[in-house]
Amino acid sequence: MMHELRPRPCASCPYRCDVAPGVWSADEYAKLTEYDGDTAYQSPTWFGCHSDDGQTVCAGWLGHRDPADLLGVRIGVSAGWLPPAACTYQTDVDLFATGAEAAAHGLSAIDEPGDETVSTVAKIVAARAARERRAQ
Repeated sequence: MMHELRPRPCASCPYRCDVAPGVWSADEYAKLTEYDGDTAYQSPTWFGCHSDDGQTVCAGWLGHRDPADLLGVRIGVSAGWLPPAACTYQTDVDLFATGAEAAAHGLSAIDEPGDETVSTVAKIVAARAARERRAQ
């Protein structure tokens, strides 16, 4: 199955510099660092969009560094799970340069989320509920 690419990182992407911290769980932020090292030492899996149904690639993951340096992209394109365009993906959205930077930002408000975080989480919950209703 070929997975879709978004034209831009979604509004709640953990790689975006303008997303409120603390939107996702600590476990989700920890996953971001698995793609920071040299290609050979990265997670071999592609990274899915947090806001989607599991069929769309995280555009923040693709855009935070050269996607051709991501092991998950190389394997995904070779296996036919990702379109070749994943290797050259670019975005104009400001993203953290590493998963570690994105994770540190996200974790900074895990214990005390602010109003913007609470609002973002409410939007995600509502969108997921609407998607579930449509699927039934």
